Amino acid sequence: MQKGTHLLVTGGAGFIGSHYVRTLLRCADVDVRTVTVLDKLTYAGNLANLADLAGDDRLRFRQGDICDPGVLDALMPGVDTVVHFAAESHVDRSIEDSGAFLRTNVLGTQSLLDASLRHGVRTFVHVSTDEVYGSIEHGSWDENCPLRPNSPYSASKASSDLLALAGHRTHGLDVRITRCSNNYGPMQHPEKVIPLFVTRLVDGLSVPLYGDGSNVRDWLHVEDHCRGIELVRRAGRPGEVYNIGGGTELTNRQLTERLLVATGADWSSVRPVPDRKGHDLRYSVDCRKARDELGYRPLRDLESGLAATVAWYRDHPDWWRPLGTDPLPRTAPSVALTGTAH
Repeated sequence: MQKGTHLLVTGGAGFIGSHYVRTLLRCADVDVRTVTVLDKLTYAGNLANLADLAGDDRLRFRQGDICDPGVLDALMPGVDTVVHFAAESHVDRSIEDSGAFLRTNVLGTQSLLDASLRHGVRTFVHVSTDEVYGSIEHGSWDENCPLRPNSPYSASKASSDLLALAGHRTHGLDVRITRCSNNYGPMQHPEKVIPLFVTRLVDGLSVPLYGDGSNVRDWLHVEDHCRGIELVRRAGRPGEVYNIGGGTELTNRQLTERLLVATGADWSSVRPVPDRKGHDLRYSVDCRKARDELGYRPLRDLESGLAATVAWYRDHPDWWRPLGTDPLPRTAPSVALTGTAH
C-alpha cells in the first residue's frame, strides 16, 4: 500500500487554495503523497499562483468543473481527503447575478459530496465563511449561532454548509467545516478590497469607499487561515464546525487609512460611493473552539501582515496588472503550469 495522503484540493489555483497547497507541500511534518488540484480557471483562478510549485512531483493539476460528475469520477479514485475551496466568492458579483453562485457553491458542493461517497473518501473539509452568520452588532458568533445570511453569496455558502453537514449526518461522511473571517495576503484577486485599493493607489488612481466606511470586518492573514484549515484537517472532529479568525477588527474607514499611509496616498484619493445593497454592518467570530481543541492562534499581526502584503503588490505588478484594477474585472489570464501532470 502506498504511504502518505492523497488530497484533492478544489479551487487550488485560487487565492486561498493555492496558499493551502503551498502549506501542504512545504510543511515537513505533513505526510503527503499526492496533491491533486482541480480548478475551473475562471477569472479568479490563475496557474501563476502555483508556478513556484511546478517542480514538485507530488502536485497534479486538472482543469475542470466540480459540477461535472465525469471529471470527479476520473479524479476521485485513491483520494483520501477532499479540501473544498472552489466557490464564487465576491458579494458584489452575487448581487449582480446570483446564478453562478448557486451553481458552483450549492450544486458543485453537492456534486463533490456525492462523488466522495461513491469513491470512499475518508475526510471532507469544507471551507466556508463567517458571512453565513449574517451581521452582528455586538459580541462574536460561536459555531452554534444560527445562520442568517444576507447576500446571495452568503446564502449560497450557508446552503453548502448545510448540505455538507447533511452528508455527515445522513451518510456518515467525515465532514469538517471551517468558517473564516476576511482574508488578505499576496496573490488575492484585485476585486477584493485590499488588493483593489493597493493596486489602484500605487497607480495613482482613486479608490471607492462604500457609504460612510463604518462597516467592520475581522482581518485574517491567508497563511494563518491555511494553518487553521490544516489543523482542522488533521485533528478536527467529524461533523464539527470551526471558526477561524484573525483577531483584529477594523472599520472600512480605518482600513482605508492604513492603506493610504502604506502607499503614500491621502484622502483626496478616496471616492465615496453609494453603500452596497444589504451591506452587513459587522462580522466577528469567536475562535475559542479552534483554540481549545486544536491549538489555533493567528500568528501574523495585521500591522506586519498588511505591510508585507502592500510590499508584495508593489513588487509584483506583472502578476496583477494584467488582471486590471476595475472593481469588477471580467477576465484574467493564466500561465502554463509546467512540470505538472494533467
